[in-house]
Parts: sequence; C-alpha cells; structure tokens
Amino acid sequence: MIALLIAAALGQAAHAAPPPIPLSGQAETVRRYDAGARQGVAVGPHDVYAVSNSTIVRLDKATGEKRAEWSGDPAVYPHVNSCTLIQDELVCASSNYPAAPHVSTVERFDPQTLAHRGSISLGLGTGSITWVERRDGDWWALFANYDARGGEPPRDHRHTTLVRFDDQWRRKEAWALPTSILERIAPMSISGGGWGPDGRLYLTGHDLPELYVVALPDGGGVLRYIETIGIEAEGQAIDWDESAPGMLYGITRSSREILAMRVPLDR
Repeated sequence: MIALLIAAALGQAAHAAPPPIPLSGQAETVRRYDAGARQGVAVGPHDVYAVSNSTIVRLDKATGEKRAEWSGDPAVYPHVNSCTLIQDELVCASSNYPAAPHVSTVERFDPQTLAHRGSISLGLGTGSITWVERRDGDWWALFANYDARGGEPPRDHRHTTLVRFDDQWRRKEAWALPTSILERIAPMSISGGGWGPDGRLYLTGHDLPELYVVALPDGGGVLRYIETIGIEAEGQAIDWDESAPGMLYGITRSSREILAMRVPLDR
C-alpha cells in the first residue's frame, strides 16, 4: 500500500503545473460573447460559432444574438472539439473522446443554417482529432493523445501528431511536437490550432493560457518551436478571424465566454 501511495504521489508530481515561462508577447482581449461555449469557437466575417461537444450555436458577430443552433445525438457526436470556416462550409473536428480506442471524424455543416451536410470517417490508429484546417491545397489535422483519461495506451501525450492529408484524406506527412511544448501540456495534449496570418502555426493546450508558435522544420520530423504568447483563454480550440488579421478567437471555460483577442504579430 505504501509503495502504491508513493507511486501515485510521484505521478502527480510529474504532472504538476509547469512553472511560469518567459512570454514573447501578450494578446489583448478586446471583446467577450456570452455564448456557453465549452470546447471552442469558430469565426467568420459576420458570425461566431460556439462549440460545445454535441452542440454548435451560431451568433451574430456584431450583436452576439443567437441565429442558429445544431444539436446532435451525443451517442454519435460525443465530442465535437473545434470548427473552422472553409470556403462555404463549417468544417469540424469530432471524436469519441474520452472513449478508447480513438475514433475521429470530420463533420461538415451549412454555415448559416447549421444543417449537417456530411461526415468523413478517419477511423482508428493516430489519436483523437482536435482540429482540422485547409492550407496549400491539403488538409491538416492534429491528433491528440493523453496520459490518463481519454488515453489509449501505450500512447501518451508525447504521441500527439500533426498530419497532412491530400484531398482523398490519404496521409502525406506527419510531425511530432517539440519537447518544449510537450512539457507544458502534459498529461493532456493540444486542443486547438490554426495557421496564423504570418504563415506560422499557432497551438493551444488543454488548460494553460498560452499560445505556442511553431513552424514546419527544414528537416526531421519534429515541429520547430519559435515562441510562446500569453492569452486569456485557458487553452481549448481557437480560430483566426481571416476578415481581421491578428484577431484570434478562443474561449474561457470558467465563464464559457467567447473571447476576441488581438495577438501581437509584429514581435
């Protein structure tokens, strides 16, 4: 019994909150929406979308008024984690988190009515999808892995993977996270991400108010860490406002608000 208690204590210590780190900048929160968001947010020229597991709510960007809502069967859509506008569709990353083995899908919706248009099943084997984007003619998706709840042994948070797919969702390339980020997100994983207006990739974890900036490496299979920016949002899914460069949307789970944050890009 004593040995088990010692082992448990050591495990908790290993995943204690990491100490503060130097930040290269701080995002400014410029607006809040009372949205009830639990997982993340998507944003377009005229709308914001609150994402909450089996529910998506479309809000008027100017007034914050509710315009449409989709509610899915929790047995089919237990964890819609994030969404983003791609051309004329709202494209969302969905998984069976915290169940295992991990099953990941990409769900497509009408951005106005939120009518469900279709689903792409990515199946088993890589992790639990947390975000998806379109860039350079390909699909990009992040697959989370966890140490405890929601994990699928023998994989842990170190197996979190960025994957590049072609139009037929065939895997083309994949990258691991640098140790500097893995140390910050343990025992959880990456919850949000997106390509910024400066061409760099911005990632958020599950709990910390930090925005990690990375780039594809010139060689090797590990993303290149650049810097960390402070944000008010405690991780979770994010989305860049393409109609207002430098504006990043996230959520705060303490109040379930959507946050519009101005990120300093001229660092």
